[in-house]
Amino acid sequence: MRALWAGETWRSLMHLVTGSLIGALGGILIGVLLVPAFAAFLTVVVPVLVLGAILLVSSVLTVVQRSRHSAYLGVRWPDTSFTKPAAFELRAVLDFLRNPRTWRQFAYHVISGVYGPLAGFFAVAAWTFGPAMLFSPLFGATTTGLSPRHWILFALGVIVTFGAPWITRLFSWVDELMARQLLGTNRVEELQTRVTDLAASRDSTVDAADAERRRIERDLHDGAQQRLTSLAMNLGIARATLTDLPEDASRALAQAHEESKQVLTDLRDLVRGLHPAVLEDRGLDAALSAVAARSPVPVRVKVDMDRRAPRDVEGVAYFVVSEALTNAARHSDAQHAAVEVQLDGERLRLKVTDDGRGGADPEAGTGLKGLADRVRSVDGTFHLTSPLGGPTTIEAELPCAS
Repeated sequence: MRALWAGETWRSLMHLVTGSLIGALGGILIGVLLVPAFAAFLTVVVPVLVLGAILLVSSVLTVVQRSRHSAYLGVRWPDTSFTKPAAFELRAVLDFLRNPRTWRQFAYHVISGVYGPLAGFFAVAAWTFGPAMLFSPLFGATTTGLSPRHWILFALGVIVTFGAPWITRLFSWVDELMARQLLGTNRVEELQTRVTDLAASRDSTVDAADAERRRIERDLHDGAQQRLTSLAMNLGIARATLTDLPEDASRALAQAHEESKQVLTDLRDLVRGLHPAVLEDRGLDAALSAVAARSPVPVRVKVDMDRRAPRDVEGVAYFVVSEALTNAARHSDAQHAAVEVQLDGERLRLKVTDDGRGGADPEAGTGLKGLADRVRSVDGTFHLTSPLGGPTTIEAELPCAS
C-alpha cells in the first residue's frame, strides 16, 4: 500500500516520463542524421560531417541522460564517464572515435529511442487504466447493469493499480542498469581514472614537500644561521680581546667559540642538504661538482646535459648522488668513486660507482631504500648492484620531459 504514494515510486515515474520524451527526441535526431549518412554511403562518399553531428548529438544526450538519472534515481557519475572531443583537431577527433565509451553512449541513445517511449507508455498506462477499471461496476450499474465482465475488470483494476508502483520501478531499474553499463565506466576505465588521480595526488604531494623544504631552508638561512654567525663572531672577538681571564674561563670561552663554529658548520650542511642553493641557481652540474668537492673520497664527475631538467627531477638526481657518495665514504671504505649523468631525450640517466667492499643492502638502513622511494616518486627506475668485494653501482633513470 505504501508503495502507491512512496517518493521512490513517483520519482521513478517521472524518470520514465522524461526518459520517454528525451529518448524519443534523441532517437528522432539520430535517425534523421543517419538517413543522409546511409545515402552518402551508397554513393561511396563517407559523410564525415554527418558522423560528427551524430556523435555531437550523442555527447549532448549523454549529459542530459546522466542528469536525469542523477536527479530522479540518485545515480552518481564519475567526471570522466562521458566523452567529447577535447579540441577540433584531427588527432583529438580520432581519439574520440576510437574511445569505446563514445560508442557505448551512442548505443544507449539508440536503445533509449525505443525503450524510453515503450517504458513510459506502459508505466503511464498502468497508472491510468488501472484506476479507470476500478470504476467499471459503477459504470455498469448506471448504464447496462452489472455483469461478470464488470467485476472481472474491477479485479484487474485492483491488480494493475497495486502493481503499478512495481511495474514503474521495474522499468526504471532496467533503464538505470543499462545507463550504468553504457553511460558509465567499466572496471578498466575506473582503474585508469584511479591511477590518474593517484598520480596527480602524488605530484601535488611531492611539490608540497619540495616547497616545505625550501621554506625551512630559507628560515634557517635567514634566521638561525645568521644568529649563530653573529654569536661565533662575538665569541671570537671576546676570545681575542679578553686575554687576562683566568685559565678556566679562557678555556671555557675557547671551547664555546669552537662549539659555535662547529654548530654553524653542521647547520650549513643541514641547509645544503634540505635544498642546495647552487642547484637552484646554477643547475645539476655545478651542484654535483660541489658535492664531489666536499666528499672525502676522490670523485670523478661527468655530466652531459644540453639543457636544465625539471626542478623536481634535478632535486631527486642531486639527492641520489649525494646519498650514494655519503654511503661510499661512510660504509664501503671506497678509495675512488665516479658519477656519470646523461640527459638522453626524455630520460635523465644517473650512474654512481665506487670501488668499496660492496655488500650494500637496502634493508640495512643506509638510506638506499629511501633513494629508491625518491626515484619512484617521479616515476623513475632504481637499480643497485653491490656484490661482496665490490664494486657498488647505483643506476637510476628519471623521466624528463623535453
